[in-house]
Amino acid sequence: MTSFEEAETEETVTCLHMTFYHPCQEEKMMFRCLNFCKREQVRADDVAKFGRDSSVCHYNLMDTRVSRIQFALQFYRKLHSSEYCFEIKNLSKRTKLTVNQTELGYLNKIDLPWRCIICFGDYQILAEVQEGESVDYFETYLHLAEAPILQERSLPSLQPIPESGISSSIFLCQDKSPTEMDENEP
Repeated sequence: MTSFEEAETEETVTCLHMTFYHPCQEEKMMFRCLNFCKREQVRADDVAKFGRDSSVCHYNLMDTRVSRIQFALQFYRKLHSSEYCFEIKNLSKRTKLTVNQTELGYLNKIDLPWRCIICFGDYQILAEVQEGESVDYFETYLHLAEAPILQERSLPSLQPIPESGISSSIFLCQDKSPTEMDENEP
């Protein structure tokens, strides 16, 4: 047997990609303590905590509006399954945490979807799970977003669009102020 044949089978590692955004990042630098664009290993039995208390949290957010411990992520394996997942728990008594429209109060927890947006205050975090097989540890890979992850969605126009395909709302935008019209005028 060659050394190649005797080598241990290489395991793939579950990696949690997290992209962070806050509108005041450039001026307040609240993410300055996070290691961006560098994979970090976390033991499978450790809880990944996010917050402003550096003595408790590995992932520090430098903002007085963030709780000492804002939220935690726990890596686990589903019962009777080989599937690995993350569970997210809100540890803030002051701030609700939203995961894809699901609001979590203090100590509420849910399974983290494989792709989701986590929000609290003005913070937006896109979390994406890259599946792996390792049982000893997982990795985190943090990114910084320059633009909001959640874009403001404008409501669709309530005006009907004529068959010509040109909406009259296009022409309304040219005037700065709305004008009243009598509905009986031609």
